Amino acid sequence: MVQALDDSGAADPWRRRTRRGKRQMPLWQELPLLLIVAFCLAVLIRTFLLQAFFIPSGSMEDTLLVGDRVVVNKVVYNVRNPQRGEVVVFRGTDRWVPQVDVEPPAGFADKLSRTVGDLVGVGRPGEKDFIKRVIALPGDRVSCCDDQGRVLVNGTPLDESAYVLRDSPLDLPPNPDECRSRRFEEIVVPPGHIFVLGDHRQVSQDARCQGTVPIDNVVGRAFAVVWPSSRWHSLPIPDTFATVAPPPTASGGVAPVRPTPDGGVVLLIPIAATLSVLARSGRSRSVGQRRLLP
Repeated sequence: MVQALDDSGAADPWRRRTRRGKRQMPLWQELPLLLIVAFCLAVLIRTFLLQAFFIPSGSMEDTLLVGDRVVVNKVVYNVRNPQRGEVVVFRGTDRWVPQVDVEPPAGFADKLSRTVGDLVGVGRPGEKDFIKRVIALPGDRVSCCDDQGRVLVNGTPLDESAYVLRDSPLDLPPNPDECRSRRFEEIVVPPGHIFVLGDHRQVSQDARCQGTVPIDNVVGRAFAVVWPSSRWHSLPIPDTFATVAPPPTASGGVAPVRPTPDGGVVLLIPIAATLSVLARSGRSRSVGQRRLLP
């Protein structure tokens, strides 16, 4: 055993006492602490940064299938507006009819598992959570259809063949109370709203019959499918949206998204504090474990 020596080469009793006082925490105490820290970080990430959502219906097939899990960026719209072609998760207004029936929890264990799942972001969606594709922004004029049956945004026809594989029939007359027809009258998207459609137009209940969505209701952008592993892929903006003309007038321009003033600070402070504690703990251990002198 090599002892710490002072400048004269003698053993330093003060350093020996310091090393004895800095013993490592037993594993049975350290493991629960690490689990609590990991859980808190997961809750913070779910609340402010990323969240996984389960796809419960076929309204976005074949881009998203029933049972897929997508990761949603919840902070992106704090710094910029939604863009045409992005897939977004949002809370529906009172006009939006739920597409899934959420069963009440059967017992205490079910309630507990759902609560924990919701906290860490792996629970099932609520009855008012929807996922659709952004087609038009505030001030845009959107309608359907041109002579080829395509959706028009500011007079620009969209080539949606890359993601719409099951379109609604053209022969049904438009009905503002139903989403069965492909055709709908031209509307001007109100300020602070977006116009969204599902990729599976035959079954999707969307803005054709349920109205536009307030930007404030948007939870975030779905940017990747992460489960099942065989379906890993990103959700980029289709090329057709790059050719859309700007709104004809500036009066209905894009309403700014107000960033939350404290979201980033609330997230960064506890994470920084946790990392600081872990770093200090690591340094203390490394100092206590030194045995050799230079």
